[in-house]
Amino acid sequence: MGNKSRALIFLALLFCQQLQILAQGSPTDSTEKMKEAIENLGETHEFQAEIGRLMDIIINSLYTNKEIFLREIISNASDALDKIRFLSIADPEALKELSELAIRVEFDPEAKTVSITDSGIGMTKQDLINNLGTIAKSGTTNFVQALAQGQSLNLIGQFGVGFYATFLAGNKVTVISKHNNDDQHVWESSAAHSFTVRKDPEGNTLKRGTKIIIDLKQDSYDFCEEGKLRELIQRYSEFINFPIYLRVQKEVSKEVADEDAAETPEEKPEKKDDLEIKDDDETPKPATKTVTEKVWDWELINDNKAIWLRDKDELTEEDYHNFYKALAKEYDDPLAYIHFNAEGEVDFKSIMFIPGHAPQNLYENYYAKVSTLKLYVRRVLINEKFEDLLPKYLNFIRGVIDSDDLPINVSRESLQQVKMLKVMGRRLVKKALEMIKNLADAKIDEDSDEEDEDTDSSDNEKTTQDQTKTTEEREKKRKEKIEKYNRFWTEFGKNIKLGIIEDAANRNKLAQLTRWYTSNNINELSSFDDYIKRMKSNQEHIYYIGGENKEVLMKNPSIQRLLKGGYEVILLDDPIDEFCLQNVYDYEKKMLINVGKGTFIMPTDDETQKKKIKKLKKIYEPLTDWWKNLLKDKLEVVTISERLVDDPCIVVGSVYGYSATMERISKAQAYGPSNPMASSKRNLEINPGHPVIKELLHRVQNTADKETEEMATLLYEAALLNSGMKRVLYV
Repeated sequence: MGNKSRALIFLALLFCQQLQILAQGSPTDSTEKMKEAIENLGETHEFQAEIGRLMDIIINSLYTNKEIFLREIISNASDALDKIRFLSIADPEALKELSELAIRVEFDPEAKTVSITDSGIGMTKQDLINNLGTIAKSGTTNFVQALAQGQSLNLIGQFGVGFYATFLAGNKVTVISKHNNDDQHVWESSAAHSFTVRKDPEGNTLKRGTKIIIDLKQDSYDFCEEGKLRELIQRYSEFINFPIYLRVQKEVSKEVADEDAAETPEEKPEKKDDLEIKDDDETPKPATKTVTEKVWDWELINDNKAIWLRDKDELTEEDYHNFYKALAKEYDDPLAYIHFNAEGEVDFKSIMFIPGHAPQNLYENYYAKVSTLKLYVRRVLINEKFEDLLPKYLNFIRGVIDSDDLPINVSRESLQQVKMLKVMGRRLVKKALEMIKNLADAKIDEDSDEEDEDTDSSDNEKTTQDQTKTTEEREKKRKEKIEKYNRFWTEFGKNIKLGIIEDAANRNKLAQLTRWYTSNNINELSSFDDYIKRMKSNQEHIYYIGGENKEVLMKNPSIQRLLKGGYEVILLDDPIDEFCLQNVYDYEKKMLINVGKGTFIMPTDDETQKKKIKKLKKIYEPLTDWWKNLLKDKLEVVTISERLVDDPCIVVGSVYGYSATMERISKAQAYGPSNPMASSKRNLEINPGHPVIKELLHRVQNTADKETEEMATLLYEAALLNSGMKRVLYV
């Protein structure tokens, strides 16, 4: 509507009003009515030319998910409440009209509208024009050009762009606002090129604050449902400082008069005695019945508090557990948690938890985008899918991160600076590993109870009893802590092993957290530190071997000599274990040696034994050369073994080849048959003290006939089975 059209309307109204004055008298009253009629028409303003383009960008390009309109409006409402609360500190009269500070969300299923009301600072008429009709007093064109080019801008809070997200879901948006310094006004637009501002004809119904009414588009009618609104508020605005109420429909029961029962005459009881005394005051009670009716009521949605903002000393373990259950939607208590404030290049607060159990699909979705940490900016959820915050092997950790000054782009859906993400990520990984390390540490702080010098015998006896009791309690706590970490290892141990493979920077820290079964006790987990404490004085290496299960590994010929010599061997019964330890070259300067490969050398300082081995190699050279030539397509080396006790021979992986476990895993892969490493040549080690080997040597030194070749081949095949490189097929 142009200026000429508006002028004609005003003149027409004035003319009609003057006629009414002449007809009815009282010019003063008529003039007031005329002014009121003009005000009710409202003023129509044109959006800036760039705003039309901006709305098109917002609706079609800027935001990827229309549901965030509710997050943006609630966030703006929270800011308005913060402003009035700040002003009320200096001027308590600011809250005189309305003392409640809250946000209320309601919906109308019939009208298909959603309304968000806050009791914040509100807007004057000029504020409505300036804030909702003008994105910036200057530089708007540059702003729109930057958006169109896809540039990231730190503009949230400067231009109020979040408000325009309402047009993602709404055809028309109405804003009713009341400021302490002005009357209540109504702003209205249909996302076209104009908006209308008028004085509210219903008066100052809000007292103070702002109400936004969104007429939903047809494809957004699902936002007009209680369940949908509740879910969105809890997801994005759960930790807003101010209470958020949702208007819900509830069923209530109440007692009402039963008209049907009143119409039915009651049967008179039989008269037993004419002399029966009646109470004149006794009156019959009216018949009632219980009926159920639906009523509308306000329900608090964000009853969970942002406990990460509070001091750690104020919180109890129960507070953390309750917060975790609400955050992760779990029933079990977490195994551990850590609460910290990070300062430096980027300041943020965080609480992280280790769940009590692993989800069923933990490893199925290992390489998928899984939200483990929720990132908040000023208690408003920004995104749940930031992969860069934690590496994939820590995807089981749950928690929140909150920063007041984190730079985000205009859509709030991604961070602006990747550098800050990396800084935050390093801090979070460090704290996560610290949390796991504290859980793994079985040490219990000992109380230093000093005894008084002047004590009698009875006091000494009592002190001894107390010390015994304290020791027992401390040991009990230590065992409980070990069991707790063993439970963690059972649930998430594979993640730590994956971390050793993937995270070279933290490999040593992760190795400290690992737990293994060993030949010392196949039913009890041990750390590398425990292994080192039990090592023999002359032992320089940590020995391990992989296989299908612990019981089979204990019978493996490769470790018999080690076990007989009192050495301990780590038993790897999980397919990922060898992959893991191949990346841990040493621990505390102790090299890790795979006993199942040809690189193994039996530990000994006995020079006599070394000379004996050297002499045996010379004696058995004819047999080893003949055997290697017989199976030249399968064997790389045939040599004298230092590890065998009772078995005649054993097959092990070559120096650069696969062990039995790695070969079996490789063959199971899709590319297994074409993998040259899976079919590489092996090493055959023979036991010079075994009667069969001595017989073979004797035959080779004379004439090796067909029977000798068959015997040697059969021994090789049996050694393959015994070493785990070939499986028995049962028919």
